Amino acid sequence: MIGFKPTTGRAPTSDPTGLAVPGVLVRDPTLLQHWAATVLPDWSPQVGTSPSPLTTAAWSATLGYAGPHLDPEVAGIAERAAQAVCARAGLTLSRPGVTLTDPERAWTTLRSTSSSAAELRHAQRSRRDHNTRLAALFQSADLLLTPTTPGRAHGHDGPGDHLSVALTWGINLSGHPAASVPAGFTTDGCPVGLQIIARPRADELLLRLLDAHIPAAPIAPPLSRP
Repeated sequence: MIGFKPTTGRAPTSDPTGLAVPGVLVRDPTLLQHWAATVLPDWSPQVGTSPSPLTTAAWSATLGYAGPHLDPEVAGIAERAAQAVCARAGLTLSRPGVTLTDPERAWTTLRSTSSSAAELRHAQRSRRDHNTRLAALFQSADLLLTPTTPGRAHGHDGPGDHLSVALTWGINLSGHPAASVPAGFTTDGCPVGLQIIARPRADELLLRLLDAHIPAAPIAPPLSRP
């Protein structure tokens, strides 16, 4: 499936923290334009039909902090998908050595109703630092590409010590628009996603990229049995 979440604040939400953003899952990326035009009050479809100024993308497998959760096979599949997307879209792909602030503590603090004032101040400082580093990155890149999850898919027993959300909740914390697109499958049949992140309020350009260069999602093959 292809997933999309808009820039924080563009879609109505009942989340009092403002961290949870309504999104959508589709198999065909052309449907995303229709969803956005229906759900986002300030959607500008004309942007999606103009020539895209997107020229550069940055790749990071860990964003500087998710290394302990990284599965090398998943990272390799996602990186090859990133290269393929950039080749189709005519984007120059760089590896600038991204080092963001680990969002885990800030995210959990801001989501909790029992956080103290001191904890909230610390979380907001971490959030500002995280966002400042992202802003600096987007000075030289139009898109940021990562695996959607650093590890492989897990069963109902959960991911264990590996955080499946390690590479996504930082983007919810910052509020950037992002999409997850199919990247391929591991040798044991687990799906791998590629996360594509754009500048704040560049939703229209992100969806234009998906519409033009991402095929409809395939049906997953059956998982191998031991």
